[in-house]
Amino acid sequence: MAIPRLSLLPNNEHNSDNYEDLELEFSSSVLRSLERYLPPEILTANREEKAKFMSDILHKYISREECAKAIRFKNYREWIMSNYQPRFRELYKLDPESLLLPCFRKAVRENTEESFRRIMFEPFPGVYVFKMFQPDFFQKLLVEVENMRKWLHEAKLMIRKPNNKSKYGVVLDDFGMDIMLKPLVEDFIFPICKVFFPQVCGTMFDTQHGFVIENCEDRDAELGFHVENSDITLNVCLSKQSEGGEILFTGTRCNKHLKAGPKPEEIFEYCHEPGQAILHLGCHSHGAKAAITSCSRANMILWCIK
Repeated sequence: MAIPRLSLLPNNEHNSDNYEDLELEFSSSVLRSLERYLPPEILTANREEKAKFMSDILHKYISREECAKAIRFKNYREWIMSNYQPRFRELYKLDPESLLLPCFRKAVRENTEESFRRIMFEPFPGVYVFKMFQPDFFQKLLVEVENMRKWLHEAKLMIRKPNNKSKYGVVLDDFGMDIMLKPLVEDFIFPICKVFFPQVCGTMFDTQHGFVIENCEDRDAELGFHVENSDITLNVCLSKQSEGGEILFTGTRCNKHLKAGPKPEEIFEYCHEPGQAILHLGCHSHGAKAAITSCSRANMILWCIK
């Protein structure tokens, strides 16, 4: 009997199962992504059979050490979520009316390029700027993040770095805020992405990675040029004091040409103001200029990933 093989192309019409409630070595988002490549005879099986089939495949390519690391991370998150007491519980559930601006909700409800362009501007090709959150959201999130840091310090737990560029930051998903971020991405960010980035947004994102970073003279003063491990990035400026720290875009790059220098026409500098959200491709190379003395800024970053 022939061993079933994965399909070369994904079945983008298929709605993958959720595996969060199963005790597995691999994350639900990984399995949901891989499920679209399953052969027809496996695709119609029950969840447990599909999970075992995919886990057996992944074990051929992922070491036991990496699996053990993933389990430790899962336990870390579960312990935090079962013990941490939020300061603002309203941040952990998406209530569009209290969280999002009426004009933003109206634009998404109409769901047309015209409605989106009414609330945004495009200062450079592929870079979209708009406002989406109610004014009190920014201060509440900053207070909540500080509460997270204080709690982790008192619990003598390490703070997981949000990425390999930022030493100072907090991963919002680790504290259960993904419950709010997931519907935010699916119901409000994805419709915009589908209009302006159709080349990567034909189907819904599989997962998101949300975190807050801070930059100042003694905290990640300068973030070098980089592309991100996302298909689409949403960057929201939560606060900014004094001048400096502008974002410099230097063109889109594929993995083979990450080190290619920018052409003059690819360079664009933008002064990110508090309250503004910037939406761009994850492969759009950019960096934050060095924060000058007394300058500080805080940003919420949301990676949308397929």
